[in-house]
Amino acid sequence: MITLKNVILRRSAKVLLDGATVTINPGEKVGLVGRNGAGKSTLFALFNGSLHEDGGDFYVPKQWRMAQVAQDMPETEESATDFVVGGDTRLAELRTTLATIEAAYEANPDDADIGMELAHAYTDLADAGEHDAVPRAQALILGLGFKSHELDGPVNSFSGGWRMRLQLARALMCPSDLLLLDEPTNHLDLDALVWLEAWLQKYAGTMIVISHDREFLDAVTDVTLHIANAQLTRYGGNYSKFEEMRALQMEQQQVAFSKQQDKIAHLQKFIDRFKAKASKAKQAQSRVKALERMEKVAPLLAEADFTFEFKEPGNIPNPMLSISNASFGYEIEGEEPKTILRGVSRSVLAGQRIGILGANGQGKSTLVKTIAREMGALAGQVTEGKGLNIGYFAQQELDVLRPQDNPLEHMVRMARELGSAVKESTGEQALRGFLGSFNFSGDMVKQPVGTMSGGEKARLVLAMMVWQRPNLLLLDEPTNHLDLATREALAVALNEFEGTLMLVSHDRALLRSVCDEFWLVGRGVVTDFDGDLDDYQRYLLDEAKRLREEAKVAVREAANTAVPVAAAPAPAANEPAAANKNPQQRKQDAQDRQQRSDQAKPIKREIAQIDERLAAASAERTALEARLAQPLPPAEIAEAGKRLKALNDEIGRLEERWLALSGQLETLAA
Repeated sequence: MITLKNVILRRSAKVLLDGATVTINPGEKVGLVGRNGAGKSTLFALFNGSLHEDGGDFYVPKQWRMAQVAQDMPETEESATDFVVGGDTRLAELRTTLATIEAAYEANPDDADIGMELAHAYTDLADAGEHDAVPRAQALILGLGFKSHELDGPVNSFSGGWRMRLQLARALMCPSDLLLLDEPTNHLDLDALVWLEAWLQKYAGTMIVISHDREFLDAVTDVTLHIANAQLTRYGGNYSKFEEMRALQMEQQQVAFSKQQDKIAHLQKFIDRFKAKASKAKQAQSRVKALERMEKVAPLLAEADFTFEFKEPGNIPNPMLSISNASFGYEIEGEEPKTILRGVSRSVLAGQRIGILGANGQGKSTLVKTIAREMGALAGQVTEGKGLNIGYFAQQELDVLRPQDNPLEHMVRMARELGSAVKESTGEQALRGFLGSFNFSGDMVKQPVGTMSGGEKARLVLAMMVWQRPNLLLLDEPTNHLDLATREALAVALNEFEGTLMLVSHDRALLRSVCDEFWLVGRGVVTDFDGDLDDYQRYLLDEAKRLREEAKVAVREAANTAVPVAAAPAPAANEPAAANKNPQQRKQDAQDRQQRSDQAKPIKREIAQIDERLAAASAERTALEARLAQPLPPAEIAEAGKRLKALNDEIGRLEERWLALSGQLETLAA
């Protein structure tokens, strides 16, 4: 178990833990919560050994293997699959050990001791999961939202958010007894988040997680550690249970404090009244000592919750906007536009509160960006209501802020650009006061944005959006950098907002609290979603399963389906039927079909040969594994282990070649 006994923990001169005592038992799933700056990340540094206690005793079993998500951005040309496989540190160590022993065995094949070492190395490698390391890694990658064609893509080819997903997959790949997760949901869409929850619920080790997503904490934790006032308090239960117990505790504390204040006042009154009278001096003195001995119950200091509100919009058009038979997607210079959504016909009315749902990559952000005028519709009409004023919070909005400028400069520039379009005071003092309502007070209004935390940047973007008095809010993952208190403040403000809201978020608590209806973006269309978020989670899991099955079927069909010589493929919608083609065209089509058939024949022959060899190699591997389970002389164990490794390598190469050839057949068939 993990134990802290009277632990003191400092960062510079600040004391973050002062005499903290707590126990974490093996197998417990712990949520670590507390305000930003309370010391959660510092406590993680104590857990992972990068920081040591300044006092008291801290203990983690030495034999425990630890895994955590690296916070640095990976820079490597390694494939996504190889990068994640590398997270299995045990496997990597055994591979290195095996290579060393193999070299020694090659030099001294008659040495029985080396032969025995080699046999043990092969056995250890098999026990560590060498045979299924790649499938395990790829299951993690796909579960976190990647597509199958990205499995072999270089890590450096992905954006920062996707590379951090690979870091998460790498941590999950590592066999561990203790798993430390610091904000693992920040870069995830809701479909990847649902998958991660299911994975963590099956994790057998001890887990400690920092997160500002209350539903995620409820789903994966059974113990809550709360850091406040340099103390650690343990609560049995998930985050919702913690909130209930904390509220009751605070209520009881307030009652105890009130009673104590009454008693103090009574004692003080007696002291003040009789301390000058000789006949009562002794009693008065005893009251003074009683007052000094009394254990003080700390007053319930209300934590300074951050709150804000959206101002009443100047006008509210109805409908806000109307979309008629539109296609949304991307213009690509020199190429045909890439259409993501087709046939979109929707109306957005005054007062609607719409949650936009959809699996990763289905077009949620494309829909929001088009409505926000960040890109144009490829077809159809998007008609805006008169006086529409959009407040848009984009996922990449924090990157748009100017790092060298401070919050006041951002506000002054925005006020100058908007001019009279917004009926707000633009004087510096008024802007300072407005920023103060978003906790940018004192010197913070002059602090360069580049030195601020993600949460502070998000608050600045919210402040700039509120100041514009929008009547339509488009929010695309606004909570990524917000703590629980600020998320609560955002939910309250959104519920009081008098305009229209469209929200994309993986924070289910926020979606539940502010949205009245849901749109589903998927399979190229936008439809109403009839159900709640629990129904949607089931839909996501079913959809992920369906896509995996479709991918498997497509690969098998590509490998097993002949490219027909005589039969022509069905004409495309804009292609004339065969009967309407001229003889020259029909002749050309027949030649094309023959050419594709000729190209497919050697590919199919090679696939058939690979299938045959795979069957034989798999049968031999099974026999060898059974043989190694029996007592054998060291030399035979070494030779059998060596052959088993060679078979595993060969099977891996054959499977990769089979997939490549299947892809070629798919291309020809298309």
